[in-house]
Amino acid sequence: MTEEKAKQEEAPVFRMQKMYIKDLSFENPNAPVIFLAQGQEPKVDFNLQLGNKKIDDDHYEVTISITAKILDQKADDTVMFVVELEHAAVFLLKNIPAEHLLRVMAVDCPLMLFPFTRQIASQVSVDGGFMPFLMEPINFVALYENAQQEKGKEN
Repeated sequence: MTEEKAKQEEAPVFRMQKMYIKDLSFENPNAPVIFLAQGQEPKVDFNLQLGNKKIDDDHYEVTISITAKILDQKADDTVMFVVELEHAAVFLLKNIPAEHLLRVMAVDCPLMLFPFTRQIASQVSVDGGFMPFLMEPINFVALYENAQQEKGKEN
């Protein structure tokens, strides 16, 4: 029985423990005139950043930071609204082999967090008087692999 308990203690653990908004900004610089504009054809200027930091031996904070500027193309790229969001979570990552830890934080953690980040951005755009801003799904595996390739080229 003690051998089974030892195996359970050594098993990898991956769990989101707490999710929270670190920073949220919504700007509606051209209200109310922008609401009267006809034929809004939005163009999206989108930037995404991922971050992580170690909190203690088994806990890590993973952060998704987005900046989205939505422009009305028919009105000379007039800014409709801007969303800036820093959304984070604390993850318990225990007994994860060191060679896999970075990939877990760059792929698996953001995959769990992103749907909630997307919902927050959508809701704040609705609360600002616009249609829901629905971010496209993000391929975090491809982002990670591209970053690793770039890193390899630099070395």
